[in-house]
Amino acid sequence: MSVRTTVHLVRHGEVFNPEKLLYGRLPGYRLSALGEEMAEVVGAFLADRDITHVVASPLQRAQQTAAPLAGRLGLPVNTDEHLLEATNVFEGKRVSVGDGVLKQPRAWRHLYNPFKPSWGEEYVEVAARMRVAVIDARAAARGHEAALVSHQLPIWVARLDAERRRLWHDPRKRQCALASVTSLTFDDDELSVITYSEPCAELVARSNKGVGA
Repeated sequence: MSVRTTVHLVRHGEVFNPEKLLYGRLPGYRLSALGEEMAEVVGAFLADRDITHVVASPLQRAQQTAAPLAGRLGLPVNTDEHLLEATNVFEGKRVSVGDGVLKQPRAWRHLYNPFKPSWGEEYVEVAARMRVAVIDARAAARGHEAALVSHQLPIWVARLDAERRRLWHDPRKRQCALASVTSLTFDDDELSVITYSEPCAELVARSNKGVGA
């Protein structure tokens, strides 16, 4: 008989970002009050699963999102840098077209290749490190389940990679809402099914989320 293992990729909750900056890997960006509520809801949503391993990106918002689930299960929150947000040259800036850095000609040199993308970490590099995080978690939770808390772009790229789809995409069409759960189920080492859930849909509807979440 094959051994079934599921790895849940959880996006963090809403971040306190009143200046609406693309915060990327900058320190100090924590969950908002609504984001903390999202963390509790997604923790409750996953608490009845057979999760034996909890891992999060080192960034504060991911660690905070993982904490309620780990607390319910009596597990530590392990940290894996493979789950980090992608790098971006516009980090710390507003990136809206009308009033942000993108209207400045000096920024345009970073926009020449959206397929790579030229403004930040290459999609193939993001996919490769997320693949390592999933493989490591699958090994740690073999025969059970693991929860990995990461960020929108890495989770979406990991899904595209798992589905063997092209990695370049329209960011507006990512299926990866705040505090959503993208679940990869493996039979032995073969991916058998991918499911997607939004346990915090009602809270997301109330969210005024910042840029680069």
